[in-house]
Order: sequence, then C-alpha cells, then structure tokens
Amino acid sequence: AIGMSILLQTIAMIIFKPNPKSYPSMLSREPIEIGGAVISVTQVTILATTAIVLALLMWMVNRTNLGRAMRATAENPRVAALMGIKPDTVISATFIIGAMLAAIAGIMWASNYGTVQHAMGFMPGLKAFVAAVMGGIGNLAGAVLGGVLLGLIEALGAGYLGKLTGGFLGSQYTDIFAFIVLALVLTLRPSGLLGERVADRA
Repeated sequence: AIGMSILLQTIAMIIFKPNPKSYPSMLSREPIEIGGAVISVTQVTILATTAIVLALLMWMVNRTNLGRAMRATAENPRVAALMGIKPDTVISATFIIGAMLAAIAGIMWASNYGTVQHAMGFMPGLKAFVAAVMGGIGNLAGAVLGGVLLGLIEALGAGYLGKLTGGFLGSQYTDIFAFIVLALVLTLRPSGLLGERVADRA
C-alpha cells in the first residue's frame, strides 16, 4: 500500500508539478470564537461532514447486503464464497468505497488549509492508520474516536512541548506524537481502545 502510494504521488507530481497550488474554499476560513475555542466555518463543516459520512458508512456496513457481504468476506472468504458471495467483487467494491472516502477527506483537508500538492496525503494516511489501530482495527466508530484523540494528543503535546522548551520545539514536532501513540497502543493494547480481545484457540 505504501509502495502504491509513493507511485501515485510520483505520477501526480509529474502531471501537476511539485509546487503547491492554492485551493479555493466556498466557506469562510475566518476564525470564530466559541466558548474560548477558536474554530472556522470550514472546520465546523468538516466535523459535520465527518459525522454524516460515518453514519452512512456504518449504516451501509451493518444494514445492507453489501455490508453483510463485506463482513462475511473479511471473516472467511472461502465460506462466504460457498454462501453465494463473490469475494473479488466485494473486495473491489470495498476499494472503490475507500477511494471515495479518501477523495472526500482530501477535499476537506484542502479546504481547511487552502493548498494542494502531490504529497499532501502521505502523512495523513499514516496517521489514519495510527488512528485505526488506536481505535481498534475493523471498528468504524473506534477509528473516528482514535482520530479525534490523536488530534487532541498532537495539539496538546505540541503546545506543551513548545511551552516547556520556550518555543524551541513545538508545532514542527507534531508528527512525532502520532508514532509515539502507535508504539504505546501496540505495546499496551494491540486490539485498540474499542477493539475486541480475541482468545487464541488451539
């Protein structure tokens, strides 16, 4: 997956050139203070969009035939095939849905920061993996919870680190916290915060 990511980034760099480009936003990026917190209309829209997309995704996975086929294929592709499910078709559909969700995430990211460039998705992709591991692989709500907690940990960690070092270390070291969290979760709770512990069977 990382190799394919690098390949796609390189193709995008060749086609669109490596220089960052401005991304127009239809919503205001002017900061709004709410109860002491500073947030913009764009960020509120991103939060609302995330909630709506998560609700639709959970409904699809838990309530539709495609979702049941996905869960059956993930559990045991051979048995799912015996039940009339086509695992290859389900896997293809899963990748298509994943690509659509990635496109939505890219639009929201670009709207928030106002720029786009060929490598903009690499680090968020790694952090998405950390958030999924933190919340529990296979648990949609856990992945979102992991993402929110990871964002808070990064923001607070960078803020306190900058304060302790007098500004010498700060926001430029934000990414370190994601991988510290990954190491801690894999060490202390590999199943994630909302993941189920599965007993080994002989």
